[in-house]
Amino acid sequence: MANIEDTIQSAKDKLPDITPTPPGLHAQATAHELKSRLNWGEPALTIIDVRDRAAFDACRILGATCLPLEKLLAGEKPAVEPNRDIYIYGATDDETTSAAQNLRSDGFSRVAELKGGLNSWQQIKGSVEGTATGTKPGASAYNVVSRLKEFAEEKAQESKQKRSM
Repeated sequence: MANIEDTIQSAKDKLPDITPTPPGLHAQATAHELKSRLNWGEPALTIIDVRDRAAFDACRILGATCLPLEKLLAGEKPAVEPNRDIYIYGATDDETTSAAQNLRSDGFSRVAELKGGLNSWQQIKGSVEGTATGTKPGASAYNVVSRLKEFAEEKAQESKQKRSM
């Protein structure tokens, strides 16, 4: 005879999946995945920009922190828990991979490389900030209703990408 937990799980498995869930963390993440998580309002992630300080100051993903690759390779580490979700990007995918490998070897277990970096983020109209942007963050940066609308659009875009692969 099945126990009550198994019965409940079996019933849940038979129900349609109507509760949306944010995407999980992948070792190599797309800008769409990161944007979907941010649209969910998830506070449990950190975005690290490993480009030099001048590039960071000019334009960066909204909310990113700066930890230049040179400092990272010299032993400086982010002030976050080792099991926190970290999205990292650099000037190139090679720079991003190098930084991610460094963090992983130092015990950070949940590191995602943002493929395409800032360029891919800007292509999907992700919010940016910095002295060279000349623009303010979009409505979704501060408005939950706008964020939910963008989230629905992002999910549709992700579905199209998955079908085309």
